[in-house]
Amino acid sequence: MIQSKAKSEAIEKRSLNIDIRAYTMILALLGIWVIFTVLMHGDFLSSRNLSMLARQMSITAILATGMVLVIVAGHIDLSVGSVAGFTGAVAAILQVIYHWNTVPTIIITLLVGFIIGTWQGFWIAYRKVPAFIVTLSSMLVFRGGILLITKGVTISPLHQDFGIIGQGYIPPSLSIALGVIASLAYIIIDINNRKSRIKYGLSVPSLSIEISKIIGVIALIALFTGVMISYEGIPVPVLIVLVLVLVLTFVANNTTFGRYVYAIGGNKEAAIYSGINVVKTNMTIFLIMGILSAIAGIVLTSRLNAATTSAGNLFELDAIASAIIGGASTLGGEGTVPGAILGALIMASIDNGMSLMNIDYSILTIVKGLVLVIAVWVDISTKKRG
Repeated sequence: MIQSKAKSEAIEKRSLNIDIRAYTMILALLGIWVIFTVLMHGDFLSSRNLSMLARQMSITAILATGMVLVIVAGHIDLSVGSVAGFTGAVAAILQVIYHWNTVPTIIITLLVGFIIGTWQGFWIAYRKVPAFIVTLSSMLVFRGGILLITKGVTISPLHQDFGIIGQGYIPPSLSIALGVIASLAYIIIDINNRKSRIKYGLSVPSLSIEISKIIGVIALIALFTGVMISYEGIPVPVLIVLVLVLVLTFVANNTTFGRYVYAIGGNKEAAIYSGINVVKTNMTIFLIMGILSAIAGIVLTSRLNAATTSAGNLFELDAIASAIIGGASTLGGEGTVPGAILGALIMASIDNGMSLMNIDYSILTIVKGLVLVIAVWVDISTKKRG
């Protein structure tokens, strides 16, 4: 009874910490938007720019959804940018040189990502080589691989239907339908979570607070949908991100694999003694990361309508920064997929706002680096106080 109570209190405390961090990041995002809106006389919050911002952050968000699982498990992946660029180059070569159609091109590209994830997972999980070393090696290997398979030239143009993946929009009527479906899905999930907490004796907010929360989320969904359809509709890359967020959030919170990832990151030795197959779990994490890197590569190549030798350069910085800013702990055991998306949106907002203000790219890179350092410092300081 005492152990059960202590466990419940620990879960509630962890949930509270995550909520506080999430609200802090939301306030930080709103602050960034207000600053850029004032400096740009309102142009930053135009429907066109917000639509472009959402599409711009999609590639980082795709990588960040997988990176948060990697970091939660106590690892790091420095290869995601190079892998995204390499798999995108594979897709371009299949279409431009070998004249493959879009569907088989996507399948083979995802298979390449799967093989890369298998390769990295093998060395990390089975050969016990630190993930930092393995992925650093892969970063160099696949950056060179891009130059090798493209022969140092840009590969373009791609098929028109392939371009829809990175450049297309969902029609307004369908966008509205998706917004309604998302709202209903959130209501159902929230009600089920509330019932589950009550069932296991965990505290729940009052019904009025719960209803207010649901109304607030639905209002945000409606606002997002309204802004998107006021331009051309929900961008296809954003829809891909939303699907991945739903799938990976479910995996992280409602599957045995997800619980194993958090357990390994929280205390690896305890996880081993508990009978968790750490090797298999680590292997699966990097398989997922390989596939997500391939998806990011497909979206990137589609968006550019070309494969370039510099594609994916420094994407690993944005992905890692997004996960950490969104609440993933560098010490492992903490982090959420929605938090990583919030972090990606913050990074993309800084990038977008400074680019629109014609600030030199070198300054932008410096700012991103400082943001990452501050985010890690806040994480470590919070851990020490805890």
